Amino acid sequence: MSVGRRAVVTAGAGLALALAGAPPARSQGHPRMRTLFLAGDSTAAQKYADAAPETGWGMALPFFLHHGVRVANHAVNGRSTKSFLDEGRLDVVLKALRPGDLLLVQFGHNDQKVADPSRYTEPWTTYQDNLRVFVEGARSRGALPVFATSVERRRFDVDGTALRTLGAYPAAMRETARESDVPLLDLEALSLALWQRLGPEATKTYFNWTATEQDNTHFNPPGAIEVARLAAAELLRTHVLAPRETRRLDDEIPTPWITWPESEESST
Repeated sequence: MSVGRRAVVTAGAGLALALAGAPPARSQGHPRMRTLFLAGDSTAAQKYADAAPETGWGMALPFFLHHGVRVANHAVNGRSTKSFLDEGRLDVVLKALRPGDLLLVQFGHNDQKVADPSRYTEPWTTYQDNLRVFVEGARSRGALPVFATSVERRRFDVDGTALRTLGAYPAAMRETARESDVPLLDLEALSLALWQRLGPEATKTYFNWTATEQDNTHFNPPGAIEVARLAAAELLRTHVLAPRETRRLDDEIPTPWITWPESEESST
C-alpha cells in the first residue's frame, strides 16, 4: 500500500513507545536483531568511493551500536521530506519494518529549497504534515518513530560565533515531536554547540574540506564519527535504546574504520 499523502492506519503510540529499549523479539528461541532504519538526506547518507572523503554520519552510527542493532541507511543525497515521500522511499522502508524496529527521521536541509517545488516545504505546515506521515507509517508497522533535527552547517560570524542556518525547521520538528509524542534527538543544537567548542579552524577537519573543495555542509570521517556519537548518545539518553544496545560512546574511533564502497548498490 502506498503511503503518499493518505492517512496511514495508526497502530497506537502507546504500543510503539512501549517497544523503545525493550528486548528484541525472539524467533525460534533466539533474539531477533532490531533494525534502525535511517531516513534522511546527504548529511547522513552512505557515500561511495567517487565521493571520498565525504562521509554521511549514518555510515559511522554502527560503530556505536551493539551487534543486536543493525542500521539500514535509507538516507539519500538531496532529499527532503517531500521528495522522499513523493519518490515512494518511505513505502520501501515500511515494507521492511518489523515490530520493535526504529525509524529515525532527519530532514530539513533540502526542505529549505524554496526555489525547488519538488523539495520545498513550509516549516509550520507541509513540513510538519510530512513528518506526521513518517510517524503514522512507523506506528502502523509496530515500529518506533524517532526524530533528529538536522545537523548544523559550518558557519561562523567574524567573532567566531557558530551560526544557525536551518531557519524554523528544527523548531517545527521539536513541536511535532511534542505533539506526536515522538522521541527527539536534537542534533541541530548539539552539533551547533560542538562547532562552537571546536571553533572556525578546527571544524575544517570535521567537514569536507579538501584541496579542491570547501564544503561546509557535508562531513569528513572525523565529523561523521562525532555526529554519529551525538546521535547514539541521544538514543541512549532518550531511552530509545537501552545501555546494552550502545557501545564505545566515550572511545576514540579510528577514522580508517570508515570505508567507501566502489559504487552504489542500487539506483537512487
